[in-house]
Amino acid sequence: KNITLKASILLAKALRKNKNIIPVLSRNKDTYLSLRKRTMLAKKNKADIFISIHADGFSDPRANGASVYALSRRGASSTAAQFLADKENAADLVGGVAVSEMDDVLAGVLTDLSMTATLDSSLSVGKEVLEEMGGFARLHKKQVEQAAFSVLKSPDIPSILVETGFISNPKEA
Repeated sequence: KNITLKASILLAKALRKNKNIIPVLSRNKDTYLSLRKRTMLAKKNKADIFISIHADGFSDPRANGASVYALSRRGASSTAAQFLADKENAADLVGGVAVSEMDDVLAGVLTDLSMTATLDSSLSVGKEVLEEMGGFARLHKKQVEQAAFSVLKSPDIPSILVETGFISNPKEA
């Protein structure tokens, strides 16, 4: 938690050098914010992208390398289904349209379209981030990986999860 917080603060500082980028951190001190609240904070701030920074760990201390993840297609499908299941409680917007006010079929189509576009954007930005990281860090895999991490499941905000390296590897730690 200390390493990822420091990495996040340094990234925000670097991003602030570009006047067109306004980074918003989910935390700037040692506090815990639930996964759902993190994505809600991104929505509240009308984020163009959500980046979750982590330090990987594994039982074998030889595991090494940085990674970038985007949502898996399987995860995207289950998110769309969950999104519709919770429709009556959904205060979220997809592309600026409240799906809670639509019939289920139309809401499902719009959610699926939004998630497909969001996933494409996530994979694209993830590839760029991974290529940049490859210039200064050893990569665990040379392509964007996909998984169903909760923080990647926003249907309308491109999202990536960055594993900075393996905290379980003494050299990378």
